[in-house]
Amino acid sequence: MTDDCFGHPRLAALYDPLDPDRSDLDAYLRMAEEFGAHRVLDIGCGTGVFALLLADRGVDVVGIDPARASLDVARAKPGGERVRWICGDATAIPPLKVDLATMTANAAQAIVDPDTWQKTLRGAYEALRPGGHLVFETRDPAGRAWEEWTRENSYRVTEIPGVGSVESWVQLIEVSRPLVTFRWTYVFAADGQVLTSDSTLRFREREEVEADLVAHGYIVQDVRDAPDRPGREFVFLARRP
Repeated sequence: MTDDCFGHPRLAALYDPLDPDRSDLDAYLRMAEEFGAHRVLDIGCGTGVFALLLADRGVDVVGIDPARASLDVARAKPGGERVRWICGDATAIPPLKVDLATMTANAAQAIVDPDTWQKTLRGAYEALRPGGHLVFETRDPAGRAWEEWTRENSYRVTEIPGVGSVESWVQLIEVSRPLVTFRWTYVFAADGQVLTSDSTLRFREREEVEADLVAHGYIVQDVRDAPDRPGREFVFLARRP
């Protein structure tokens, strides 16, 4: 099951216009250059923003995501034909030998089921060549990010070409650590339709993530700060020996 904000066609089409600032991906682009990555697997690629940035730089990219509507958006973008898109999760990864596997933004936290998380780490490991890297981020639970997820902090009205005016806001539904559930609401002025999307994220402690990586054979090479959110996230760099 995918959240409606990614899986519902009308909402998937809003994802990029409602979140146009993707400067968070700059650090991943720098790491791809740092590791000299020529082949990249983007797990949880969504609407393909990062995959297409890589493809623009001549990188061979495979993007995988369980939300077909998001992949439809990705495929329709300029340059979409240069990326190999796969609908599924990390258990559906074909045989690959990539230099780098990534899970940007909330992709890692959106994998809330412990068994699926383990399968994702295993799938990424098998997709990497020896010496290849897995890079992903997750929020530091100590930052209690969910306390800011209120209508007051998030309400906005966005004018989207071809769609019209859209109201959107987020509300916290439940905090049951390590799981946090919240709901986005979208109101379309053009026809009055109201759509909601419930999401749950898993807030893992740094030590838990490191232990999971080591258990799957990775070497934890570094845990960095997120440049655009200093002190609030862990960015894990793990290497397949």
